[in-house]
Amino acid sequence: MAAPAPSRVELAYATIRERITTGVYGPGYRLVLDELAREIGSSPVPVREAVRRLEAEGYVDFQRHVGARVASFDEHEFEQAVQVVAVLEGYATALAAPRMRRTDIAKARKVNDRMRAALADCDPIRFSTLNREFHFVIYDRCPNTHIRSLLEAQWSRLDTIRRSVFAFVPGRARSSVAEHAELLDLIAVGAPADRLERLARAHKLHTADAVRRTRPAH
Repeated sequence: MAAPAPSRVELAYATIRERITTGVYGPGYRLVLDELAREIGSSPVPVREAVRRLEAEGYVDFQRHVGARVASFDEHEFEQAVQVVAVLEGYATALAAPRMRRTDIAKARKVNDRMRAALADCDPIRFSTLNREFHFVIYDRCPNTHIRSLLEAQWSRLDTIRRSVFAFVPGRARSSVAEHAELLDLIAVGAPADRLERLARAHKLHTADAVRRTRPAH
């Protein structure tokens, strides 16, 4: 039995989302509903519903007197927040590593595998959710509760700034998965704390570097 054809809303949603995640529609790009409806071959109503769904997922912003635009974020604010997380994450990872069990490492590897699958599916929202889950598998073994609390607060702050940074720098996602695998390999063999701290810190800063490279030249 053939699968049912996608609804007009699903078609509009999939089309717009793909164009955002692949960079066809960059941050700040204005989504003109009537034009999109003509392209998709529908009325504006399904497109409007699709855009509302994309707004709820963080892909789109509605601006007064302007309409729907592809979501963007404050790169400078993001970069400063990432620098804070990088310092905390490096130290927390070094403290957590000796306390991580084989089951913890196996769990983190499974999450990283799911990230790789999300990458193949071009799903940056899911990728970002899994990215957070991956790091918190490690943080949970950090014995310093104050550092864990600070990391939780900083990640929440980052989430409000970036929505899904991997939607805007998709090339960074693949490197991130590879760096996760390298970090877990080092934890598994009992690498020195200073090496783990440097790698974990650099891993976070690489994302800030990727965002910085997307800024237009002036």
